Amino acid sequence: MKHGKKYSEAAKLVERGAFYDPAEAVALVKKTASAKFDETVELHIRTGCDGRHADQQIRGAVVLPSGTGKDVRVLVFAKGDKLTEAQNAGADFVGGEELIPKIQNEGWFEFDVVVATPDMMGVVGRLGKVLGPKGLMPNPKAGTVTMDVAKAISDIKAGKIEYRLDKANIVHVPVGKVSFTEDQLQANYNAVIDAILKAKPSTIKGQYLKSVTLATTMGPGIHVTTAKYS
Repeated sequence: MKHGKKYSEAAKLVERGAFYDPAEAVALVKKTASAKFDETVELHIRTGCDGRHADQQIRGAVVLPSGTGKDVRVLVFAKGDKLTEAQNAGADFVGGEELIPKIQNEGWFEFDVVVATPDMMGVVGRLGKVLGPKGLMPNPKAGTVTMDVAKAISDIKAGKIEYRLDKANIVHVPVGKVSFTEDQLQANYNAVIDAILKAKPSTIKGQYLKSVTLATTMGPGIHVTTAKYS
């Protein structure tokens, strides 16, 4: 795969085959950013899980202490008092059944996270085919199916992100922006790693964290040592 000049220059900063401790990796990932926009810093964790087995699935959420650096738009499905609660808590959009055709037929997706009260999941379930592939389906494990909509909105706005295994048993999550300080990125990195370690399935055998890589949106991967997690 051929890369551009900026990528090639950034790649020269990363020692081939080297594993960096988290603080070094965070400092280096900021230096490898070359795009004209504020790139996202991404964390990619390859696990020893086999996601084909239900007892080796990893899914959950964690609040990044330094936030995500992104303004997150929250849609809440609720009714009655919970609609008012969601509006007062700062939800960007609130509603119920009337939103189904807007999303299903008009392709309206001007939101980043969907929260629903449990009594609305029958309605939201009808959107499974369109929300599911986009990773937008509310889920109790991620805290997005809840009666406490105010807390859910507050956490999401404060920097709550979801994590889950993909088909290759890798977890991909943002840990901030290049404009963040090293301390802010380090705090977010630590929060994600701690959450993933706590989510380790009891049935897994062998090495849990096979590789940990930090990268900017457009930059090269930086391998972080996993020695202390083995």
